[in-house]
Amino acid sequence: MTTVVNNPGNSDGTGAGLILGVILAIAVIALLFFVYGLPAIRGTEPATPAANTIDVNLKLPAGNTAPQQ
Repeated sequence: MTTVVNNPGNSDGTGAGLILGVILAIAVIALLFFVYGLPAIRGTEPATPAANTIDVNLKLPAGNTAPQQ
């Protein structure tokens, strides 16, 4: 009986997928840092209105003599 030895070829690859993955991971981390990290470090907060008042104008029923403000 004949013995056949199949040696696989050299399939190490070039590592381009790993390099691309690392570059993509660095880009995502940098984006998250600029969006969330820098504002937290600077201590900036979202702009808030100067006064917390709400003006509501209601129609008065007929015959009501309440003063208008």
